[in-house]
Amino acid sequence: MLSVDELEDRLIDLAFAEDIGDGDHTTLCCIPDEAIGKSKLLIKERGILAGVKVAQEVFRRFDPELEVEVLMEDGARVEPGDVAMVVTGKVRSLLQTERLMLNIMQRMSGIATTTNRYVELLKGTKTRVLDTRKTTPGMRMLEKQAVKIGGGCNHRIGLFDMILLKDNHVDFCGGISNAIARCHKYLEDKQLNLKIEIEVRNFEEIKEVLAQGGVDRIMLDNFSVEDTKKAVEIIGGKYETESSGGITFDTIRQYAECGVDFVSVGALTHSVKCLDMSFKAC
Repeated sequence: MLSVDELEDRLIDLAFAEDIGDGDHTTLCCIPDEAIGKSKLLIKERGILAGVKVAQEVFRRFDPELEVEVLMEDGARVEPGDVAMVVTGKVRSLLQTERLMLNIMQRMSGIATTTNRYVELLKGTKTRVLDTRKTTPGMRMLEKQAVKIGGGCNHRIGLFDMILLKDNHVDFCGGISNAIARCHKYLEDKQLNLKIEIEVRNFEEIKEVLAQGGVDRIMLDNFSVEDTKKAVEIIGGKYETESSGGITFDTIRQYAECGVDFVSVGALTHSVKCLDMSFKAC
């Protein structure tokens, strides 16, 4: 399995390949190779900054001679007019790295900003906001980094680091008891130590899980606020609880006040608005 750094390296390589191809002919035709300049990362919208460390790696990988002066770190609250970094070096390098750096930082900052809005709504409760696997293919590690920078928590990274028995698994397996039993048999056979979460759709399934046992967390899928409160009472702290499905800015506080441990929100990554910024000559 590839490490986070290896995945990041592959993403950067692919991004340069798809953007530059056989050469940035616009830059090459009008900018002398020896020209030296300076560009600043200008923030144009209020939010949470994310992607600074990745941006530094983009510049380093393309041209190690670029000098990056970081003025604001990941997690900083930014306002229009702020300058997050200044980069000095060959103008050709500044122009060829501009779009990739902005694509990464704008998206990561948008995710961090959106996540932080949810986190702020949960203040005073024990509930934490989780991301999901609804991420941009190839960018999952960066997007999940952004969630953490915004104050949220990562759910599982992929299909390999946690067992999540969802409705389709349960139905194909012939029910909750079968699914949990087979899960434990598999983990024992493979000598794996993974947490187990199971999704439930109604109170009857909650009772089945409680009767069977052997899980770490119960996901309450598309429960109403009223039913979530009742479900938390039935579970009684025996297992962690997670609310999921259609939860918005307007409703997340209500779910948190039911006493769930986590709320998962796919919108943190699947439909986020990028934070506006630009890379301008200075």
